[in-house]
Amino acid sequence: MKMTRRLFCAGLASAPFARPAFAQEIPLLTAMDTTVQLAPASYPATPVWSYDGTIPGPVIRAAQGSRLERRLVNALKVPTSIHWHGIRIDNAMDGVAGLTQDAVPPDESFDYAFDLPDAGTYWYHAHTNSMEQVARGLSGALIIEEATPPDVDRDEVLMIDDWLLDPDTGLFIDDFAAPMTRSHGGQIGNLVGVNGSYDYRLSARQNERLRLRLINSANAQIFGLKLEGLTGWAVALDGMPLAAPEPVTDTLLLAPAQRMDLIVDVTAEEGETAGLLFAAADDTWRALAEVSVKGRAASVPRGAPQPLPRNPRMEVVGVEAAPVLDMPLQGGAMRGLESATFDGQRLGWQELVQHGQFWALAGQVGLGETPFATLSRGETARIRMSNDTIFPHAMHLHGMHFRVRKEDGGLGPLRDTVLIMPNETREIAFVADNPGKWLLHCHMLGHAASGMTNWIIVS
Repeated sequence: MKMTRRLFCAGLASAPFARPAFAQEIPLLTAMDTTVQLAPASYPATPVWSYDGTIPGPVIRAAQGSRLERRLVNALKVPTSIHWHGIRIDNAMDGVAGLTQDAVPPDESFDYAFDLPDAGTYWYHAHTNSMEQVARGLSGALIIEEATPPDVDRDEVLMIDDWLLDPDTGLFIDDFAAPMTRSHGGQIGNLVGVNGSYDYRLSARQNERLRLRLINSANAQIFGLKLEGLTGWAVALDGMPLAAPEPVTDTLLLAPAQRMDLIVDVTAEEGETAGLLFAAADDTWRALAEVSVKGRAASVPRGAPQPLPRNPRMEVVGVEAAPVLDMPLQGGAMRGLESATFDGQRLGWQELVQHGQFWALAGQVGLGETPFATLSRGETARIRMSNDTIFPHAMHLHGMHFRVRKEDGGLGPLRDTVLIMPNETREIAFVADNPGKWLLHCHMLGHAASGMTNWIIVS
C-alpha cells in the first residue's frame, strides 16, 4: 500500500513522526467516503460520507462525569467539523465552523476533548455545511451512561433517519441548494430507516423490559411515532430526565434533532410482532423498528419504572423577573420577507432570494456580526419565538438546555430543541451558565443554511 498523507492522517499507516510508544493516543473518528446498502438489495448501493465507514457512525458510550476525547480525521475532500449535540460543553469544543472553530481542511485533524456533566441520549454530527454533510451520513449516537442505570433488560439505540435516493442509481438526490427545498419544509427523504437499515428488526421476549433511545437525525422530517405490542413510558427528553415517567398513550412527535428515552415492556404474545411505527406520508402506519417476540422473560409485566437520576443544574430560577427577548421566525415560501439584514446590508426579498436566503430570525439572515443577545454568566434569559411562517421549525440552542414556558406560567421539561408550529409562539427560559458564543438555529437544516441561524454570547 502506497503511503499518502491521507492514509497517515487516517491512522492507517505508521510514520516516522508518530508519538512515543508510551504516549496514550486519542481515539480516532474518521470522516470518510464509503459505500453502504441503504436501499433494499435489489437497488444499487449508495456512496455516502460517514464516520468510520458506517451509517450511522459508531455509537460512542462514556460514563457520566468522565472526559471524552476524539481526534476528528478528515479523509473527505471537503472541510468538516463535529458538533456534540446537547452536551453542555466547553465553547471551544462545540464544533460550529465559523463561530467556535475553523473547519478542519481535508487531510487534517482536530482534537476534541471535553467533560461529560450529564447522563443521557445525545448525538454528534457535522456542523460545516450541515445540510449536505448530515444528509450524506455524517452523524452518530453519543450515549452518556448514568452511574446507576435503570432496571431494564436491554438498552437499544434507535437512530431514525431518512434518505432522498435516486432508485435507479442509489445516489443521493443532491441538489441541496434547490430553492424549492430550502424555502419550503426542507429535504424529506423517500426512504426511512433506523440505524442505517430500512427494515430494522429486533427480537425480544414477552415481558422483557427495554430502554429505547430514540434520536431523530433526519434533515427535516418530523416523525409521528406510536408503539404496537409495547407498553411504554417516556423517561427523558433531549437527554434530560423527566421528573416522573410519563405513560405513552398517544402519538409521539419527534422533531429533527430531538431525542426521547422510552422504557417499554414487551406485551405482545409469543410469536407476534411488536414494534415502533411511524406515520407515513399516505396517512398509514408503517413499521419503523419491528420486534419479534420469542420466548417469555417473566409471567407478568412489571410496574411503572422509577425516574432516571437527575442531572446537575436542571433548575431554571428567576424566570418571572427576567426580561423577554422577542425572536420572530420569518420568511419562507408564501410569506417571504419584506426586508432583512444579510452580510451587514438591509436587503429586500428579491435580493435575498438571489443570494439563496429565504429565512430570518428577528430580521437577521444568518450569522451577523452582532449577537442576538449578550447575557451575563448566571443570568436567567427568556426568548419568545413567534413562528410567522407557514412551516414548522425545530429551534435548537447550543451549549445550554431550556424549559418551555407554559400558558399558565409553569415550565415544561428541560430540553435543547423545541418544535414550533406555524402561527405558534413558544417562549424558552434558561440560565446562561455556560460562557461563550452559542448558536440558536432551526434544525431543519435547509432552513438554517438559508438564513434561520443566529447566536448569543454569554460573557
